[in-house]
Amino acid sequence: MAKLKQLLFIGALLASQLIGADNKTYKWQTPLGFPLPLVPSDNPMSAAKVELGRQLFFDNRLSYNQTYSCATCHQPKLAFTDGLARAIGSTGQIHSRSTMSLTNVAYNLSFGWADNLTHNLEQQVLTPLLNTRPIELGVLGVEAEILQRFLDDKVRLKLFTEAFDLDPSHASEQLSIDHIQKALASFQRTLISGNSPYDDWLFNDNSDALSASAKKGMSLFFSKKLACGECHGGLNFSGNFNFATQNKPKPIFLNNGLYKVYPDKGLSTISGLESDIGLFKVPTLRNIALTAPYMHDGKLKNLNEVIEHYAHAGLGHMNQDTLIKGFLISPTEQANLIAFLHSLTDMQLVR
Repeated sequence: MAKLKQLLFIGALLASQLIGADNKTYKWQTPLGFPLPLVPSDNPMSAAKVELGRQLFFDNRLSYNQTYSCATCHQPKLAFTDGLARAIGSTGQIHSRSTMSLTNVAYNLSFGWADNLTHNLEQQVLTPLLNTRPIELGVLGVEAEILQRFLDDKVRLKLFTEAFDLDPSHASEQLSIDHIQKALASFQRTLISGNSPYDDWLFNDNSDALSASAKKGMSLFFSKKLACGECHGGLNFSGNFNFATQNKPKPIFLNNGLYKVYPDKGLSTISGLESDIGLFKVPTLRNIALTAPYMHDGKLKNLNEVIEHYAHAGLGHMNQDTLIKGFLISPTEQANLIAFLHSLTDMQLVR
């Protein structure tokens, strides 16, 4: 374990010290051991852009009926989720899937539960803005009206002009949804979670950061018996992780055996491949204690139900998925495992 800690620390620290030219206008405050996120060359970071994105994120005027903001579904106190089994859009439509956490979304290789076509935050932002099946913010077709709301707001318009170097006298011709898209993406890149008790133990070598129960749970998590870390691995405890100095790997989608017959076909909905039925993204476990209910449709209410699901090897998972084999776990071990999962909560992110 000590060797693993050392390798994780040195590798991530070196990566975090390499700053690309397109990041010079923004002072990153990444937690110890965390690398810099990958930033598209056509949307360099800046303090003005991040602040504009932050304000837009909490602004109900971004939805057509002015009842919803991004933060309605992505609440900071719930690690940027909403506490619902399935998300509800601004018009009351119930989605088929739950709201995903934005924890460390800057490092994602893919976005959404089962989408291998969206590869960066700029692209992802268009989904809640423009989706019609189901409607989320309901911007499609009324883009001009949405933009006019911000053109009429002198304070917000000033932020737009500063963030994107617009000419105030020609802002009405220059301002576009693209600016909203880029500002929101920039803000979301700053939602980096790496100040949990686990991180204090790993990067600060604070042996008291984890309780005895959490340490036992951590051993179980990474053990061959439970093998949780085989899917939820790496710095983000997920199947997807990308940063500025890494060659971009492929995102990972797996079948976790939730159903014998999947009402939601998962990745197959996009790919059309029968082999992709029931495949979903492996999400981060950081701040997992705050994001119940769990799974893509909120089927499992709490962490006890999640552990029991995997202990029983799911419900008839597909043959090609050999990772879910089931295991025996005592009540004490289960409590220890949950204690470890709670140690992944970063209160500095959610306060």
